[in-house]
Amino acid sequence: MSDLLTALALAMAIEGALYALFPEAMKRAMLYVLDQPRGYLRTAGVAAAALGVGIVWLVRG
Repeated sequence: MSDLLTALALAMAIEGALYALFPEAMKRAMLYVLDQPRGYLRTAGVAAAALGVGIVWLVRG
């Protein structure tokens, strides 16, 4: 559970830094995402999750 909370905190810190450092770019990115079809977003989400799990598996294995 400690590792999960650490990972979530790190994700929040990275995302917060992106919004603080590049607010206009993040706004443009959100607008771009809103224009994408639902299937594309779902596929990208599954791919990102699988890549993340793979990286954790390699690092922790």
